[in-house]
Amino acid sequence: MNTIATLLKGETGIISEESLDVIPLKLLEMGCLPGVEVALLQVAPLNDPLYICVNGSHLAIRKEMAAQIKIIKSE
Repeated sequence: MNTIATLLKGETGIISEESLDVIPLKLLEMGCLPGVEVALLQVAPLNDPLYICVNGSHLAIRKEMAAQIKIIKSE
């Protein structure tokens, strides 16, 4: 199972439809919607939070939340 938390720096993936129920409303409002590409830009020194790019917006999310959002890795 691939999640945002399993991405390596520079990798991208598409947010899966099955993640819709676990994504908090505030992330949905910021563009973290199923079918949208997400890229891991940077990881903080203690591996939390993760710095991601979604629809051109840069967001920092906790690793715990990133581990719940399933993705389909881009090739």
